[in-house]
Parts: sequence; C-alpha cells; structure tokens
Amino acid sequence: MLKSPLVDLSSYFEPFSKRGIELFIKREELLHPHISGNKYRKLYFNLKAAEELGYDTLLTFGGAFSNHIVATAYAAKERGFKSIGVIRGEELAFGELNPSLQFASSCGMQLHFVSREVYREKHTKEFFEQLQSKFGSFYMLPEGGTNELAVKGCEEILNKEDESFSHIALAVGTGGTISGVIRSALNHQYVLGFPALKGDFLKKDICTFTSKSNWELITDYHFGGYAKITRELVDFMNDFYQKTGILIDPIYTSKMIYGIIDLAQKDYFKPSDRVLMIHTGGLQAIDGMNTYLRTKYSFEIQS
Repeated sequence: MLKSPLVDLSSYFEPFSKRGIELFIKREELLHPHISGNKYRKLYFNLKAAEELGYDTLLTFGGAFSNHIVATAYAAKERGFKSIGVIRGEELAFGELNPSLQFASSCGMQLHFVSREVYREKHTKEFFEQLQSKFGSFYMLPEGGTNELAVKGCEEILNKEDESFSHIALAVGTGGTISGVIRSALNHQYVLGFPALKGDFLKKDICTFTSKSNWELITDYHFGGYAKITRELVDFMNDFYQKTGILIDPIYTSKMIYGIIDLAQKDYFKPSDRVLMIHTGGLQAIDGMNTYLRTKYSFEIQS
C-alpha cells in the first residue's frame, strides 16, 4: 500500500504556534488523482476480492456529490469492471447532471436514480433482490464503501512515522475510515472523529469494527449536516488554502480542520501535544459545490 506525505502546519495557525502544540497533516488526497484519500484505502481490498470471486460488475450507493461514487466509477474503469451507481434522489435524473455525476457517467458508470424513500430501504433483502433482478450478478459495495475489507484498508493509513503523534484527527462519514485508524493507533494515541452528519449515532457502527476505547466523536462541527455549507466555512477553506497551498473539500476535511483549530483555541490540547490531521480527499466535490454556490450565493471555494 502507498504512503502519503506529512506536512508541518504548526507555524501557520496561532493557537498552535503560541501554545507549543505541533500540527501536521497527512496528505492522503495525493494517493491518486481520482481514487484519492480514504476511497483508495477502502476500495483496495474490495477490488481484489471482487476479482478473486470472479465478478465483472461493481454496484454501490451514494448521493449527488458522493466521493465514493466518483472513486468507484473510476476504479471500475481502471480495473476493467462495469459499474452501477444507485443514486439518492430520483429528481437528479431530470436536467443536467452535476460535475460529480457527469464524471462518474463518463467513466462508464450506469446511474440508477431512486427516491429518497426507496433509498432508505437499500439495506433490505427485498431491495437487494430487486437490484439483482434488474442488473444481474454484481459485487456490492455499501454506501461510503464501509465494510470489513474497507476497514482493513484504512488500517494502513497510519505507519511508523506517525507513532510520535499524541492525537489523530479525521472526518467521519460512515465510520469505516476512523475504525481502521482506531485499530492501528497505538495505546498512547487518541483518535478524534468529526462527523459530517448530525448526531452521534455512528458510535454504534464504529463499535462493530473495533472494541478499542482510545477515541471519541466530536459532533459540534457539522455546519448544519451532511453536504451543508456556510459562508463562514467557505471563508475558512479559502483562508486555509491561501496560507498553506493545500486544497480541502467542503463536506469532510474542511469541517474537521476547522474543529481542530477551534479546539486548540479553547485549550483542548496541552503544550507538547502532537496532532496529526488526516486529509481524506474528496476534492472532486468542490466543482459541484461551486456550481451550487454560484447559483444561490455570490461566493465560491477557491481552487
């Protein structure tokens, strides 16, 4: 598995430089131009399993701006699979596709739009049988790609050079990536998860993959919920990019970094702590989000 570079950001942000706290970012978004960050990790062992089991088609689920849909579509194309994306929101089938879904379609993914009500039934046996009846045999990847093989892949995010960090921070979607990181974190390391969705219901899901207790979910930085964005967050993202030269996505990593800097300002960390933030990719969502922001508001994310 690939290793991603570390970048020291301690001097860029006063809450860290003044308090003697070190802040680094692990740039997982550089792993691959289209299958970047945690999606590369989550797909790695799943693609191997699909090949070994003799499947020629991948089927998965996601919303309009889904990083997982985009990554799966490209990975399928790259590895010679056909792909099907079950997309939440039947209204998306009418009118022009957003940049994320356009890209997935250009990779050969067959998009199957369903209502939000139907989408909520995606875990049921009846829905699975309907999909089999319509599409035939396929290797199914769950929404967000989280399963045991995905968690196994995410265990490889941390490596020996990360052992000196006291805190590991990352955004949380379905809970697979943080589960892998928790598993591979050492006893002295504390893992901080920042959910992109409202609520702390993900605790139960994470506990199905790990029994370790060296972690917590910090639920105060979702900015209204999944794929919700505010002017304050866009201004923060643009300022971060201007200071560091690092692009961050509007759905996951930006909210985690905002939270980490805010926690440092509130003295959550102590001097001599070493904080490692994981950049989990998702930059493809910027174009789609900017299309929305330009239509509804007069500001956009710099890229």
